[in-house]
Amino acid sequence: MVFTKKFVRKAAAGVMATVMLSSFLLPSTGASAAEGASSPNPIMTTLVTADSVDPLYNKPIIDNETDLTNPVPHHKVSGHFEGTDKKFTFYLPPKSQFKGRFFQLVYPLQDQNATDVNVSFGADSGAYTVQTNGGGGYRVDAAAAKFSKTVAAKYYGWSGRIYGYIYGGSGGSFQTIGALEGTNRVWDGAVPYITGVPTSIPNNFFIRAFARFVLEKKAPQIADAVSPGGSQNPYAGLNDMEQAVLREVTKLGVPLRGWEDYSYLLGLKDPEGLLGFLAVLRNIDPAYVDDFWNKRGYLGTEQSALGDLFRSSKVDYTSTITQVTRNALNVATNLTLDHVPVVPTPSYWLDYTLYAADGTTMVGKLSGSFDSKTKVFTIREGNSENVLEAIHNGAKLKIDNRWYLAALTYHRHQVPKESSYTTWNQFRATDGTPIYPQRPLEMGSLISGGVTGGATYTGKIHAKVIMVVNLLDVDAYPWNADWYSTRVKESLGYRYDDNFRVWYNDNADHISPARTSRLVQYDGLLQQALRDVSAWVEKGVSPARSTKYKVVDGQIEVPKQAVVRRGIQPVVDLTVNGAERIDVSAGQTVNFVAKIQVPSGAGRIVGTELDFTGTGAFKAYKFGDPRQTVTISMKYKYTKAGTYYPSIRVTSQREGDTKTAFARIENLGRVRVVVH
Repeated sequence: MVFTKKFVRKAAAGVMATVMLSSFLLPSTGASAAEGASSPNPIMTTLVTADSVDPLYNKPIIDNETDLTNPVPHHKVSGHFEGTDKKFTFYLPPKSQFKGRFFQLVYPLQDQNATDVNVSFGADSGAYTVQTNGGGGYRVDAAAAKFSKTVAAKYYGWSGRIYGYIYGGSGGSFQTIGALEGTNRVWDGAVPYITGVPTSIPNNFFIRAFARFVLEKKAPQIADAVSPGGSQNPYAGLNDMEQAVLREVTKLGVPLRGWEDYSYLLGLKDPEGLLGFLAVLRNIDPAYVDDFWNKRGYLGTEQSALGDLFRSSKVDYTSTITQVTRNALNVATNLTLDHVPVVPTPSYWLDYTLYAADGTTMVGKLSGSFDSKTKVFTIREGNSENVLEAIHNGAKLKIDNRWYLAALTYHRHQVPKESSYTTWNQFRATDGTPIYPQRPLEMGSLISGGVTGGATYTGKIHAKVIMVVNLLDVDAYPWNADWYSTRVKESLGYRYDDNFRVWYNDNADHISPARTSRLVQYDGLLQQALRDVSAWVEKGVSPARSTKYKVVDGQIEVPKQAVVRRGIQPVVDLTVNGAERIDVSAGQTVNFVAKIQVPSGAGRIVGTELDFTGTGAFKAYKFGDPRQTVTISMKYKYTKAGTYYPSIRVTSQREGDTKTAFARIENLGRVRVVVH
């Protein structure tokens, strides 16, 4: 699955729309299980089983069948569920390849067309591929999975059992967990990855926006500290307020090493400044903004350096419209204002509200852009006709950022009622009660309930699971896997080890393909996880043990040695002149040593690539035949002054296959060379 930065922002908007349109989030106490099943996404009331019939998706219609050769030979079956807008596609490889299983990717915003990579990987793994056009919940995916077995059995003349495996990342991880808890014998195994939990949305985005507001100017020095060869003390050089904010967001789970790419972490290129869920907050909790600025216990009234920063940054200003520019259709396009405020925050944090000339009669919101130098407000398309028609000379335009600033610490007022969320303990007193006033609803649970199809994250799973989580993921915090793993352990007891694994993946974040050369692709690890979970189910072959880790103040720490770390990712120890950082003179030759090891039984090294300048210009380095442990020594001369981050990228593969495109698992080793 490809998760680009644009795709993540689009996903946020899609989830937001789901929440705003979903009355099922607040279920009627009188609804029966049967009535709940008639809603597209009810709060989970009963299991969907292999034999149950969904009243909404009980009439699958095949629209087309065709034999294709691209990307690999397969029989494509496409169709829909009668009376709905839900569609499905099955990609069945030749009978000679089929081994009695299927793989099914889920995601709220995908369509029914699987990628060429997923179709090819499925065929290479003896599986056919299933995909629907999704939406919230898992019911349509369950209906498609069950129908696919009927279609496949007929096509292959198959009388045996067909095993199914569901997987999904980000928003798809919510759906996968919903399916694990809400279905039985529909799927036999699952791989949720880059996993979210009920507190993730919108908090994770607001928390990072909070970090941006306070720490953006100090971000480069924090990045230097956490980078290879850095001081590893990101708090050095920060004042007391800045240290407190960095400590707060770190304890909440923002990976410290993620600050190396602070542009992404802080959303510096996000047009909404990581506050895409603000519209949801306004609708669900409209009283919050006034409470924030007027009541005790909120930062807007707190007598502290941080409170002073927020108040000094507040814009709450009313201007008079002195001139209206209109287009040929007499529709207002630009407004000239008499006076404008000094805006200390980004302009996209501003709200614009039109008032009548009396300054008290509110007309409605306007969207547009504001230029404080020219005092001109440019109106965007999509505004309400009623608001546009009310624009005239003398009308008032209120410009404020009260909501945007208030949203930045909304997480402080969303402390989960469940004590299992230990990363939130910084907001709890010794008796467990919150130290800040709490809002009436937990937004995260509302949103996650809509995406999961009503799952409450009990940990009561009905299939074998390998969960894949990336250690540099600033969108879905790495501690999420530990939290859900604990829930599963509490639910399954002694059966936990026979049903659940957590594999942590280093030097990867939320986005695929990798955004920079500082990150690795994680698709190969997902592919191996699918193959391993299928072998676990079908043959009883236990997968590699969970990664060994510990949670320290919201951060996941893993051992440096592969034999201790476990999981399946290769581990790299790269040094330059025996250290992680060196200072040398231009023209001096330095010596790099890379010690590479694959955890026992996880495969062999099949590729190594070197990038001596840290620019992403990797070149293959031959080391001999594939093997579990590789040591490489090489020399390089730097002729120009500068700071370099040389790196080695290594790839392992379970069978040691150097030619296959699948299940190739990557990792990096990086150091710092300062040339004078």
